[in-house]
Amino acid sequence: MSENKTLDNLMEAFAGESKANRKYLAYSKKAEKEGKLNAAKLFKAASDAETLHALKHFEVAGKISSTVDNLKDAVAGETHEYKDMYPDFVKEAEAEGNKAALMSFTFAMKAEEVHAKLYKEALENLDQTEEVFYYLCPVCGNIEKFQPEKCSICGVSGSKFIKY
Repeated sequence: MSENKTLDNLMEAFAGESKANRKYLAYSKKAEKEGKLNAAKLFKAASDAETLHALKHFEVAGKISSTVDNLKDAVAGETHEYKDMYPDFVKEAEAEGNKAALMSFTFAMKAEEVHAKLYKEALENLDQTEEVFYYLCPVCGNIEKFQPEKCSICGVSGSKFIKY
């Protein structure tokens, strides 16, 4: 087996494990809402296991670089999502009249633009020693550097934001 094929396999495994992680996390949340706590815990444990697998595959593939390079990669990825990927998805959802997908894509597109800005800012201030806190909107994925009164993207109360 060639090195390139192994690298391809590592990246395919990374993608699959990453996808399974999110899927099982969603299943866990649903089981929890239904009061099926044992199933919820199993899905959560499996989600965490898939994360371990994905992280190891990504590491072995040599895809983790310096923080500077990782921030540059993150800026590029988020910028692609909000400038190229999501606008097309929004147009298609509008054309099909799928309001739920339209809202999901729109929220994500707006949040990805904020993420790109925050990554650029982190890159510019990488040697800053003053601790920065981030606040995550649990509805749309917006991230702020302060706890807002309400989310600027989806309007959810700032009291719901998760502090990092």
